Amino acid sequence: MTHKPFKAVIPAAGLGTRFLPATKAMPKEMLPVVDKPAIQYVVEEATQAGIDDVLIIIGRNKNNLSNHFDSVPELESNLEKKGDQEKLAKVQRSSDLADIHFVRQGEPRGLGHAVLRAKAHVGDHPFAVLLGDDLIDERDQLLTTMLAQYERTGAAIVALLEVPEDSIHLYGAAAVQATEVDDVVKVTGLVEKPAKEDAPSNYAVIGRYVLSPDVFDILERTEPGKGGEIQLTDALQELAADPDGPGVLGVVFRGRRYDTGDRVDYIKAIVQLAVDREDLGPDLRPWFKEFAANL
Repeated sequence: MTHKPFKAVIPAAGLGTRFLPATKAMPKEMLPVVDKPAIQYVVEEATQAGIDDVLIIIGRNKNNLSNHFDSVPELESNLEKKGDQEKLAKVQRSSDLADIHFVRQGEPRGLGHAVLRAKAHVGDHPFAVLLGDDLIDERDQLLTTMLAQYERTGAAIVALLEVPEDSIHLYGAAAVQATEVDDVVKVTGLVEKPAKEDAPSNYAVIGRYVLSPDVFDILERTEPGKGGEIQLTDALQELAADPDGPGVLGVVFRGRRYDTGDRVDYIKAIVQLAVDREDLGPDLRPWFKEFAANL
């Protein structure tokens, strides 16, 4: 199957209320995970999968996001004069990652509405949606697998994670059927944040999607659903139920994922990523062992 190059869409217009007061004036996607903001990990994931056109959906008080991916001549000149090439390279990397664009959502009306704001930019290209507070470890392959499945089938692709039954109410839940490909399932139905007893399975939809631009037509007629918001899950349910379309496939992810939208998981992400780094791990690992022993 041949198609135009993929684009990436990163919704980052949420209010970040779980991190108040830190997010009163700073976007939650700019909170540092070790020494990079969470949003940079997500953009790097897109570029590592071969996508070099990225649209970030922002809201009010989110100008720090665009500033981060812009060049800062004064800072770069200062670092160059000091001969600090290592820090200079880190600063320049964020502005050289990709062709990054921004569009305002205006008001948070749900993930489906945020994705719909990308319609003009995406045009007739297939595109990946990567949630700005959902990090996938760069050592684990997910997005490249999803892109390959889209190229093979033309189906909408969602990332799935098996979660405890008591946690499924926090996610969209998928009803699935096995396929001939390991860890690739056919999605036959989707429910947004169901009660435990109503969930079709414990397969949770996590923050990665690969979609055809046809989804925009569905989103334009999708009525507000759970929480009074326009849900991407509802649009995907329509695709899954269409007997004449390519349907929806799920790629089951079994790697490392960090939810930086939750305070406890955000702290865990910092710890896990820091202890694995060559420059930080040797000092941190003994300290954590000592700290844990004294709890």
